[in-house]
Amino acid sequence: MSNTYGDWLRQQREAAALTQEQLADRAFMTRSHIAHIEAGRRVPSREDARRLDIALGTGDVLSSFLPQIHEESIAEYFEKVRVLEQHAVVIHEFALTYFPGILQTKRYARAVLGSVFPLVSEEERDRRVVTRLERAKILEDPLTPAVWVLLDETVLRRPVATGDVMAEQITHVVHLAETRRIRVHVLPFDVGHHPLAHSMLTLMWFEDQPPLAYTEGGYMGRLHDSPSMVQKWQHLYSLALSDAMPLKDSLALLKATAKEYEHLD
Repeated sequence: MSNTYGDWLRQQREAAALTQEQLADRAFMTRSHIAHIEAGRRVPSREDARRLDIALGTGDVLSSFLPQIHEESIAEYFEKVRVLEQHAVVIHEFALTYFPGILQTKRYARAVLGSVFPLVSEEERDRRVVTRLERAKILEDPLTPAVWVLLDETVLRRPVATGDVMAEQITHVVHLAETRRIRVHVLPFDVGHHPLAHSMLTLMWFEDQPPLAYTEGGYMGRLHDSPSMVQKWQHLYSLALSDAMPLKDSLALLKATAKEYEHLD
């Protein structure tokens, strides 16, 4: 969202001679949530905005002028998600077409980002690859965030790069799972239609703020912070996960698929 909203909130808070902590107490929120809104990294829910209006005596201004997020592009909106991703303590990913960004190898990321339309320059593609690899550094911490990955079988079967690149990418995911850094499950084709068949999904939990959901599809991305909507996506993820292959079977399929790609070249 534009930071105009966050700037105005900060100005009203300072005019009321309140710290972020004091405003958070009055509005029944956390200080970090206030900080994220002021910095433009979070869109307050309607209930948050209502409580902020009451706490600051601003009528219904904050409620009436909530940023409209449904028209933002993936590039514009994912920047906020990227920042939040760095602070998450638990991440659940569902991938429909590509391996999630935090799991991508350099060569796989180059292939994916090099196939975008309209085309971008090599310099721009390489810049995006670096950004994607920076995101993957959250997995260097051995414990946090806890990452759970659900892969539609399409991610394995539809090659987006040469056989050796696909094999390398799949082997990388297997290694992360076998070293217990992530947990991975495959949702097989024979499940048929499933509740997450129309978009990718990322669920994030934090130590000191409510959970979030991010969905992406059709060249549009959306961050959801409404508790009811986040809960809906959590339930859909759980429902899809219940149809997925167990960890052991998923790893066996990943390894077999990697070997198939190795023989393609």
